[in-house]
Amino acid sequence: MLGLRPIATPAQAGETARSRLIVPTLLASLLLAGPALAREGGASPAAPAPMEAQPAPSTGAPDASSAAPPAQSATPAVTPSIEGQTTATAFAQGDDTTPAGALGTGHDLSAWGMFMAADIVVKSVMAGLAFASVVTWTIWLAKVLELVGARGRAQRGVRRLAEAKGLPEGDELEAAGWRGGPVAAMVRTAVAERERSSGLPSEGVKERVATALQRIEARAGRRMARGTGLLATIGSTAPFIGLFGTVWGIMNSFIGISKANTTNLAVVAPGIAEALLATAIGLVAAIPAVIIYNVFARAIGGYKAVLADASAGVLQHLSRDLDRAKTAAVLRGPSRVAAE
Repeated sequence: MLGLRPIATPAQAGETARSRLIVPTLLASLLLAGPALAREGGASPAAPAPMEAQPAPSTGAPDASSAAPPAQSATPAVTPSIEGQTTATAFAQGDDTTPAGALGTGHDLSAWGMFMAADIVVKSVMAGLAFASVVTWTIWLAKVLELVGARGRAQRGVRRLAEAKGLPEGDELEAAGWRGGPVAAMVRTAVAERERSSGLPSEGVKERVATALQRIEARAGRRMARGTGLLATIGSTAPFIGLFGTVWGIMNSFIGISKANTTNLAVVAPGIAEALLATAIGLVAAIPAVIIYNVFARAIGGYKAVLADASAGVLQHLSRDLDRAKTAAVLRGPSRVAAE
């Protein structure tokens, strides 16, 4: 055949015209809806602004279906703004759910700041322990100076006794250098007792001098140990006093937690740190006190040993002098008889 082109019916022609109008209509809808969507994104997300009705041909269904996708695509663009406003509000109100470190605690966590912020009971405990620490170091300084001076004088007295041939006479004590100190007191006591017991048996003289020397030695030891008992008291009780302050402070912290109805670390940590500071100060006071007490105990023991050496030297010189006097009296007896 000749291949004639089929003639379109009127219905088919209308369908073709409508299909050709769909694409321009969609493009026009998107162009007109863009500014409205931009205004919605900058405004509050309460309700989307209604779209203006656009003139269109008889094909209204494609317009509604084409406007729906842009409205759905605009919703995610508004969501970050809402989340940012919520987060900023939470930070501004200081909510307990705020991440740690985002807000400052407002507490001075230095030693002085924790002391000033502590409860009155905990503050009293800290002040008492600090005073005990000052007393400890004061005793240490005073006893070191006293012990060094006394031990030096005692050792010089022992060396002088070792070099001497006997006890000096009563009027020679000052010239011999026996002025002060426990060793000089021992020598003075022995010389005085020897003069008072002249003509009496030597055994009784030795016994009385030994008793007097023991009392001098004990008195010097007590004088040197004065103050060390306070060191022992501080060393044994300071940790428990600090523990009492810690328990009291932690108890107050738990009371504060129950009143605040929160377990946020920013609320709990300052009170516990203040309580633990009391234990730390107690240990600072106790540890040096115990160490200093032990050092002084050994040093005082050495000082007493030096005094014991001096006492033994005095007794040796006294016994030697009494034996010389007795021998001289025995020797003078025959010569006196011969002279008569």
